[in-house]
Amino acid sequence: MIVDPKEIPTQKLHAYLLGAVIPRPIAFVSTVDAQGNVNLSPFSFFNVFSSNPPVMIFSPSRRGRDNTTKHTYDNVKKVPEAVVNIVNYAMVEQASLASTEFPKNVNEFVKAGFTPVVSRHVRPPRVLESPVSFECKVNQVIELGGKGSAGNLVICEVLLMHIDDGVLDGNGRIDPFKLDAVARLGQEFYSRVTPQSIFSVPRPGDIAGIGFDSLPDEIRNSSIFTGNDLARLASVVSIPTRDEVRAYTGNPDLADARRKGTAALHRLALKSLREGQVSDAWKILLSA
Repeated sequence: MIVDPKEIPTQKLHAYLLGAVIPRPIAFVSTVDAQGNVNLSPFSFFNVFSSNPPVMIFSPSRRGRDNTTKHTYDNVKKVPEAVVNIVNYAMVEQASLASTEFPKNVNEFVKAGFTPVVSRHVRPPRVLESPVSFECKVNQVIELGGKGSAGNLVICEVLLMHIDDGVLDGNGRIDPFKLDAVARLGQEFYSRVTPQSIFSVPRPGDIAGIGFDSLPDEIRNSSIFTGNDLARLASVVSIPTRDEVRAYTGNPDLADARRKGTAALHRLALKSLREGQVSDAWKILLSA
């Protein structure tokens, strides 16, 4: 399937974009207008883009149906300040309720049952129920277009962070399991950061690995290994030497696998690979 953005309705294009670019973190943004009226609304066009200076961007797009702008956009144009609050599972239904298009000057804190807390450096209040909040000044607003569904990039510099101690681990870092954050998918779907959905991928070292092109053909073309498996094998800086392979006795099933042939060796190596024993997997593969 090939999609040309210029040849399909914007609504359909919007659905494809939001269905494919997932998961998207949620910025639950509080702002105020020139009279001090508070607005609170979630946006999934959001991420962090710099640490020095600390900058995050969210986008309150123009409405697709009538090309009007959202109250958040109107507010930051008048009062260039915002608090970006992180949404976790315990508050996701309330945050969704706050996305309702209430009339201007209606306080979503009240409508969605959230507790406002006075910020230290900006006029908009932060959300007490949020596990992490960022007080921000708005450095710039970049309008990406004048038609319906066009985005407006609100570039925010973080002035102060508020982190609930309950989401920190023993080293003072944010624990993703305790944070229990949620993200937007396409349609009405969300995702939740749970122990079942989290996995780790070892980072490549400072020294470049051997790469796919250095994998022996019978390994690279094996039907046993996935692309992820091959990437782990290709991430090593060097493969074991012949002496290291000959000296390897770490797997009691190695002799049996060697008798059964290449496929059996690959399956045995795969087991070590999935257990994080990349060096052992290489020694098994090279023992043929």
